[in-house]
Amino acid sequence: MANTEVTRDGQQAVYVYEGSLRLWHWINALAIFTLIGTGYFIGSPMSSVPGEASENFFFGWIRYIHFSAAYIMIAGFVFRLYLAVMGNRHSRELVFPSFTSRKWWAGVWHELKWYAFLTKEPKKYVGHNPLATLAMHFMLFWGTIFMIVTGLALYGEGTGMGSWQYEWFSSWVIPLFGQSQDVHTWHHLGMWYIICFVIIHIYAAFREDVMSRQSMVSTMISGWRTFKDNRPVDDDTD
Repeated sequence: MANTEVTRDGQQAVYVYEGSLRLWHWINALAIFTLIGTGYFIGSPMSSVPGEASENFFFGWIRYIHFSAAYIMIAGFVFRLYLAVMGNRHSRELVFPSFTSRKWWAGVWHELKWYAFLTKEPKKYVGHNPLATLAMHFMLFWGTIFMIVTGLALYGEGTGMGSWQYEWFSSWVIPLFGQSQDVHTWHHLGMWYIICFVIIHIYAAFREDVMSRQSMVSTMISGWRTFKDNRPVDDDTD
């Protein structure tokens, strides 16, 4: 069990997520929702806008907001990598899952059965449960890397040859995929991949809050995880 442990109203509570990680989580969530909304209209633009074209910058604002949110997400991603190295062990779970631990994989299997309603007994974890860690690692961590790389490659087309975006990304990513339109297509599909993750993530967080007798949503606000019964806590996440 974590060293910082208290009791509130007869419930066990453990401080899990540091303030810097919680700040990243909510800023990143806002950036993702902004990117999804603006990205959808970039991929499927409206047929027309009212008035003279010279008097409208509606689509320009969509692109500007999209690019701004993208850079915020990129800066946040770099900061998240820093937290994975310098933060507590719960900050490492997303980036460095315990792939070599047999107990961790047994936890993944148990959580699969729990989410499929094949077992009635949930386990309690101080940090993320193994299945959540696995899903976030591949869907959020690698999904974010894919979106950053393909997004900067597309952005580099606009900034042109000689820009760092073009030299570092467009020059090799576009030929790797075949052509610019292929990168657009995969970047757009990546958006739906992230949307699937967001839906699963929100559902799982609220489901666990209700069914597993431990806090989830409020933990990412306060940093404290509370346990509503006296079942043993599985804290072997390494």
